[in-house]
Amino acid sequence: MAPAPITHMNVGHIDDVQELRKIQSNTVPDRFMRDVDEINSVIPDSPISNDVSIIDLLKITKGSYNEIINLASACKEWGFFQVINHGVDTKILEKMEKLSMDFFMQPLEEKQKYKMAPGTIQGYGQAFVFSEQQKLDWCNMFALGIHPHFIRNPSLWPTKPLNFSESIETYTREIRILCEKLLRCIAVSLGLRAERFEEMFGEAVQAIRMNYYPPCPRPDLVLGLSPHSDGSALTILQQKQGSSVGLQLLKDNKWVSIHPIPGALVVNIGDTLEVLTNGKYKSVEHRAVTNMVKDRLSIVTFYAPSYEVELGPMSEFVDESNPVQYRKYLHGEYSKHYVTNKLQGKRTLEFAKLGTHIPV
Repeated sequence: MAPAPITHMNVGHIDDVQELRKIQSNTVPDRFMRDVDEINSVIPDSPISNDVSIIDLLKITKGSYNEIINLASACKEWGFFQVINHGVDTKILEKMEKLSMDFFMQPLEEKQKYKMAPGTIQGYGQAFVFSEQQKLDWCNMFALGIHPHFIRNPSLWPTKPLNFSESIETYTREIRILCEKLLRCIAVSLGLRAERFEEMFGEAVQAIRMNYYPPCPRPDLVLGLSPHSDGSALTILQQKQGSSVGLQLLKDNKWVSIHPIPGALVVNIGDTLEVLTNGKYKSVEHRAVTNMVKDRLSIVTFYAPSYEVELGPMSEFVDESNPVQYRKYLHGEYSKHYVTNKLQGKRTLEFAKLGTHIPV
């Protein structure tokens, strides 16, 4: 749920990281430099994980019980998996990558026609910035609300590159179908009827965000994207082939890099599914790091219930051994809370925990 622009908010000057790269400096502005504890946790050469499951969606649709078991394990143990044979046409993925890169490579004045207003999450710029003291991510973003139609801001849909907006429409339709399939599979992995989440979600909310991470002269001092969990039910991530490895997830208190498989899409569990399953499937803290030589592009889709849906732990996941961990609330309330707070690990989920009600 995108709030109205907060006109009195003082976020200070926000440098465009692509413009900083043109200066060819070996330093980064102070506002991008992280505190010592964060700097020490940035491990550009962190091991690439081979343990994140690869889920074959075609096998599941053909009735493979073993693949459902693999999916359940991935959701429970990692909160992340990569999906292959997902049904999204390779040409659609490739076109979306190309046009997204073309958008970011445009002159700054063209991109700023779609500038993200302070306190909002749609448009071009940096989201989740609420004060002039706040540290910035080494990233340029372009985000749009997709569905339902009322969350769209037509003035932010680009006319350049040619056919970019039309490609976004095609791409998001295909990814929405994939999200629906995956939610049915996840329901089955939990022992529920395949349609359980679909019936509960109503007219699901969908948004897209493109993240561009230019090379950084000091990747050991910055973050591409601050640690956070997603407020969605599911998040689907596509990474441009040939990009630097940048996605890291927190596993057993260590940051582990995920190397996307060509043709696969990365999927992660969001806060909403953690609440609905009463913690059986947990959202996972993740972040992005930068590279000194290579850039990185990611295209991220967020899929969540209708704002009017009341959320809380489902009865199937509550018993004497598993008491209720989260309160009931409207998804719109949580969405508003999420987008009006800076990214800070899983702190936003405190909104839903029993005994920690936070006003919206």
